[in-house]
Amino acid sequence: MTTSPMIITFVILLFVILFFIQGKYRPDFISVASLLALTVLGVLTPEEALSGFSNSIVLMIAGLFIVGAGIFDTGLASKISKMLLRLGGNNESRLLFIIMITVSLFGTVLSNTGTVAILIPVVMSIAVQLNINPSKFLIPLTYSSSLGGLLTLIGTTSTLVVSDALVHEGYPALGFFTITGIGFIALLAGMLYLLTFGRKLLPKKQTNLIAANDGFSPGELAGIYKVYDHLHFIYVPQSSDIVGERIVDLSLAGQYGITVVEIERKVKEKLPLLNNTQTIVAKAGDVIYPEDLLLIFGEYEQVQLFSDKYELEVKQFSLNEMKEHFLNKTFGMTEILLTPHSSLENRTLADIHFRKRYDCNVLAIKRKGQYIQSGLSMERLKQGDALLVHGQWENIEMLALDKKDLVVLGTVSKDADLAFAKGKAPIAGAIMLFMLALMIFDIFTPVISVLIAAFLMVVTGCIRTFEGSYQRISWEVIVVIATMLPMAIALEKTGGMQFISNIILELFGGFGPYGVLIAFFILTTVFSQFISNTATAVIFAPIAITTAVSLGSSPYPFVMAVAMAAGMSFSTPIATPANVLVMNAGGLQFKDFARIGVPMQIFIGIIVLIALPILFPF
Repeated sequence: MTTSPMIITFVILLFVILFFIQGKYRPDFISVASLLALTVLGVLTPEEALSGFSNSIVLMIAGLFIVGAGIFDTGLASKISKMLLRLGGNNESRLLFIIMITVSLFGTVLSNTGTVAILIPVVMSIAVQLNINPSKFLIPLTYSSSLGGLLTLIGTTSTLVVSDALVHEGYPALGFFTITGIGFIALLAGMLYLLTFGRKLLPKKQTNLIAANDGFSPGELAGIYKVYDHLHFIYVPQSSDIVGERIVDLSLAGQYGITVVEIERKVKEKLPLLNNTQTIVAKAGDVIYPEDLLLIFGEYEQVQLFSDKYELEVKQFSLNEMKEHFLNKTFGMTEILLTPHSSLENRTLADIHFRKRYDCNVLAIKRKGQYIQSGLSMERLKQGDALLVHGQWENIEMLALDKKDLVVLGTVSKDADLAFAKGKAPIAGAIMLFMLALMIFDIFTPVISVLIAAFLMVVTGCIRTFEGSYQRISWEVIVVIATMLPMAIALEKTGGMQFISNIILELFGGFGPYGVLIAFFILTTVFSQFISNTATAVIFAPIAITTAVSLGSSPYPFVMAVAMAAGMSFSTPIATPANVLVMNAGGLQFKDFARIGVPMQIFIGIIVLIALPILFPF
């Protein structure tokens, strides 16, 4: 009877691994199911089962997602990447080297998934310009992101899990740069492989790209629709006959084919130093005031006719001023499609009172490749029409909720986040450096340092809202970690950890500590190709410590072997979300990762296993 809890734990663990490998169910669903099974069957108490959610590592990883979001949203990551990639010029080898250096640097503080996501469009556009298969850059991109994560404590979850396992067993935690030496060796080995032998294995023929398109950005839409050619500022003098008129009564769409998009209006402020103007989305019932500045969308000739009739002044602004006024942290633009059987079909914008209904303006309609930009109010909408919509970001986000009649192309909330944080890259950079300084000089515990940085990202506007910061956290990763950590408690509590340790010692103990080290590295490597590196580290790190104690050796070389092996997932596309991203973007296949990744895994593994005992003696 005494062994029954251990048998139950092993059976559950076996099912977890099999379901992880099968990939039919979400990892967080599997890990939650295992946690419930361990609790219901009496292996864990409810307190032990829920202990993972109060673990500092879970809070720290959540905070790192927010910090990373601030770095991405402000454009800091994009600016740095484009600047470095520009150094590559037209030389393919130099460009490949620059890509790997760039992404590995990002990988030291950001998640590899986020790093790869932001660099994919940059890399693909460069590849297209050079007429090179993007896959030749995309595979090194994701591999380098994983290797870069092995340069610092916070670069990958596997090192954080390993450090937490050491603390749990009473050993000092890993320092911020503890892993840097061995990580740098792995990075150099990986770059050497990819620039020489591995480069010959990269796909040469152009593949059918399946780049995930979230829609065009607002700036790209403005270019496609030639929006800025149709934007004009009109100043309303006090003497104009238009003063006191409602926009709807002017029949601008019917008579001139133009639309008032925004109104910039002076407001009375008690403090003269404050900005005394406000910009609002023009609504049909808005009354025109003297000294209003109207932003109008339409043909120049028609705008001129309108201004002449009402004695208005056409103001000249530079293109940059126009862009800043039209697309900013308050106002945005998106493209929407009518859904099949939409209630808006065969009705005009005037019929449905689109402006009043959604507080947004339709600037153009794209129909069968043709752009309609005048007479929009009386144009009957047809299935397949794409509408270019401008308004305040909050109203566009509300419009995106209307799933019945409309489909928004693109990620409106993401576009709004980017627009809001625009220009704050220096602030995000300062916060990131501040966080690193706190961790390097050990001023606070790592989790407090990260949470301070995450809080600063929100309060300084690098992330738009607190709600937005929660949305940027990968809750699947958080739940997997929080629910898999109690698995280690179950293995330790039931004696399962010691049981596995004894088997490893029996099979490889005759080869000494070095033989056992190699065994852990190989086992972790194999598992991490099919299940998440976090789950792999959670399983093997405590066992590695237990085995080291049985050998009378330091646990650090063993746990570092686990951290390194878990962090290097090159041989399958399912090993990490970053691999999946480049697989979809480059039209890659499973065999492409195996052909390039397996030799790379072996090559780096040999070098790492040679260096590990030197840097971390037994």
